[in-house]
Amino acid sequence: MRDFLLIGVDGGATKVNCWSVKVDENGKFSLGDTNVVHSYSEYSEFDPEFVPVELNIQLAERANGSINLLESEKRQAVAYTKACADAIIEVVRREHRHRILVGIGMPGLKTADQRGISAMANGPRQTNYAENIEKELTNAGLELVAPIGHIGSDAFYCGLGEEYALAGQFRDVRNSYYLGGGTGAADALKLQGKLISLDDISGWFLKTWEMKCPEGRSLETYVASRGIQSLFGELSGKTLAGLNSREIYPPQIKAMALQGNQAARTTFEKVAKYLALLLYERITTLYAGWQGFFDFVNPNRPAPEPEHRYLGTLLDRIIIGQRLGDIFRESEKDPILWQPFIQSLNILICESSVLDDDAKSHYCDGGHFDFNRIGYSNLREAPALGAGIDAYLNYKE
Repeated sequence: MRDFLLIGVDGGATKVNCWSVKVDENGKFSLGDTNVVHSYSEYSEFDPEFVPVELNIQLAERANGSINLLESEKRQAVAYTKACADAIIEVVRREHRHRILVGIGMPGLKTADQRGISAMANGPRQTNYAENIEKELTNAGLELVAPIGHIGSDAFYCGLGEEYALAGQFRDVRNSYYLGGGTGAADALKLQGKLISLDDISGWFLKTWEMKCPEGRSLETYVASRGIQSLFGELSGKTLAGLNSREIYPPQIKAMALQGNQAARTTFEKVAKYLALLLYERITTLYAGWQGFFDFVNPNRPAPEPEHRYLGTLLDRIIIGQRLGDIFRESEKDPILWQPFIQSLNILICESSVLDDDAKSHYCDGGHFDFNRIGYSNLREAPALGAGIDAYLNYKE
């Protein structure tokens, strides 16, 4: 390692997760020994009842280049900035270093210079995010060996982590799709042996949050921890704040479903149904192009292009990660999530008018879904590791 500390930050809508990152002489990366997590709720500026600007308005303002930040967003953003900066500062002090290189991943669409967030479904827009963090770090006496070049996609960083970490699930496959469910949805792709930025293929491949199911919700609702919570809250008449205060999260909701709670059972019926349809959309889009199974969260989004250079691709493995992966790993073979999900996916593939016999047999050998096509990520910290990797690979002395 050069004469600086490499740090990766995974930012979400509720907290930041900051890790030191190691790289050996062979260029292999691993998490370091120091980890600091700060929740935004630790800060006085944080408003637990904060409601993001309606997403269509955010997207319209972003497209017009006239982002009008509300005072509530500016105040909430202060908590986000302080939490991130404080986590980095604490890692540095524990490591007894002062020269640092930092990579940060956050959900949301980025500003033109890639150093801010111009649209975010579950939090405030923060157009000067990197600049404000750099000021906090400099004021604390830290030396940045390079500016924060860009705020990366936490989804792409999941892919980087899966590719470069020793336990990564992308390492031994040529074509793979990763779906992570934490605070939001994270999509990553490896095609023809290379990681693919979804921003580079946005003309034909949509991110999960961009697609809307027939019930009118973004598919992110059925993947993300907060979305599943919110869905259960709607069905049971409980607020998100109330569920959080009682520590009722997706694992607890699934336990309630197993005990017969009808709202919880309905919640996971919907999760299984739309997750199966989402994965079927991924399979068919890669093999035969966009089929129009979903509407768009942004009604002004152009329809995806039906042709692309990867037509005919069959996935070696579908990886489910983050908290969604934990839930699936614990749910394998159970009647609440796993069985209805597999049954739905199996029917969609076997009865498909889009997939030919070769594609169907690839996923459903003998008419039964091949469980080897589903894997679970072992890297809960893949986004933080990926953020550090990205900063290092882009670093120029």
